[in-house]
Amino acid sequence: MKPNMGTTDRILRTIVAVVIALLYFTGIIPGTLGIVLLVLAVVFLATSMMGFCPLYAPFGIRTCKTK
Repeated sequence: MKPNMGTTDRILRTIVAVVIALLYFTGIIPGTLGIVLLVLAVVFLATSMMGFCPLYAPFGIRTCKTK
């Protein structure tokens, strides 16, 4: 898997994931919606750590600089 996410994209995904997690664990986003958003936050963290987004690949989207 070649990285297809740039630094800005990775940082934004991490920030969004942390905010969602904080909102869930403080009880601001409860119930099913909270669980769904928490799963999305985990996916955001995983993709930002890997630098690869599977949804970008079929559409040819790359937010990282090419060499």
